[in-house]
Amino acid sequence: MNLKKAEDLIPIIPNINTLKKYGRVIRVVGLLIESEGPESSIGDVCFIHLNIPEGGRSLIQAEVVGFREEIVMLMPYTDIRNISSGCLVETLGKPLEVKVGMNLLGQVLDSLGRPIDSSPLPKGLATVRTENSPPNVLTRPTINDKLAVGVKAIDGMLTVGSGQRVGIFAGSGVGKSTLLGMIARNTEADINVIALIGERGREVREFIDRDLGPEGLKKTIVVAATSDQPALMRIKGAMTATAIAEYFRDKGLNVMLMMDSVTRVAMAQREIGLAVGEPPATRGYTPSVFAILPKLLERSGTNEKGAITAFYTVLVDGDDMNEPIADAVRGILDGHIVLDRTLANKGQYPAINILKSVSRLMNHIADPEHLKAAAKLRELYYAYDKSEDLINIGAYKKGTSREIDEAIEYEPIITDFLKQKFNENIQLEDTVNEMIALASGGGERR
Repeated sequence: MNLKKAEDLIPIIPNINTLKKYGRVIRVVGLLIESEGPESSIGDVCFIHLNIPEGGRSLIQAEVVGFREEIVMLMPYTDIRNISSGCLVETLGKPLEVKVGMNLLGQVLDSLGRPIDSSPLPKGLATVRTENSPPNVLTRPTINDKLAVGVKAIDGMLTVGSGQRVGIFAGSGVGKSTLLGMIARNTEADINVIALIGERGREVREFIDRDLGPEGLKKTIVVAATSDQPALMRIKGAMTATAIAEYFRDKGLNVMLMMDSVTRVAMAQREIGLAVGEPPATRGYTPSVFAILPKLLERSGTNEKGAITAFYTVLVDGDDMNEPIADAVRGILDGHIVLDRTLANKGQYPAINILKSVSRLMNHIADPEHLKAAAKLRELYYAYDKSEDLINIGAYKKGTSREIDEAIEYEPIITDFLKQKFNENIQLEDTVNEMIALASGGGERR
């Protein structure tokens, strides 16, 4: 071992903190732990030393979430059982950090970056902070390249660019997780990072085994925070997944980040906000919810080194696309995909409503011929949708409108084009060629 000379250590000595800072628990109210001290900042990680009845001592991790006069307010990462008045609180003096690297591919992690199966972390990993600022707006390159996701309805009608951020809006049980699994398996991105936030415990394993599959897991890192975990763990799951994606982006890779769901992140932040005394605002959501959403969502996208293409699912209450979280997220992202329960009930999967969905970058990245074909198919689909009730009750007579006659002829063909089997991977070039042929070749069935 090479030892440094004494004179080399002299400049370092003043920066070494040889004191540990402690406080004491004075009260626990619901999810909130109140402590006298230690001196700390918002976001700092603390250890609470538990007095176990058998005489042993243990630790739980918590985070500073606020202050009230001289009182430090903490939220735990784990269960708060065995915390008692007088327990020592030790601050680390820094926010949460996790380990990340290529050796994590294929792993399923918790919100603190630890393997859920309790196996040791691989060696050779770097340490990164979970909370970072979004890239400087002037260092974000313009998005010019298409990114194929292997889903015809998206590649053809809602083309996504490398570095674009898209929301998937749907009620429960309409196929969000299935669509994410298709994208993860079929995408051209180098690496997938998937955050499962607030999911049922059963659904995590089902998503990994059934929706993602061994093929998708090979190039994927999954971060899971189930619904039974504390609110802070659910928020940290989103932050950790984003930090992992940022690490690979800074290595120059093209990363696919998928988060299911942003709504549950917002609900977790609402829990924390109400616990620390924030007033409820829109539909019970606290102001901090609408402050945290842009900070989280703006972290994805492009920077001067690489790109994070992101899909964020939004669980809409009662299929209300204008509820507060859906409205806020739609205003931040670069496009939205709406999954329609009516289409799902008809057996159309993926149940993407192309009339209610939009990619804000498609006009800038798709070829003119592709755009022309997409506009034609959308126009015909809209004409049929507008007149569907008249057609179904027999009130429309053929020949009354040339546009509606053409729409009736095309509707089954367009619907058939938008359908796709769960395990089917369609190349972007094949999708575009099929669209151009449909738009220019009349209404013959395939």
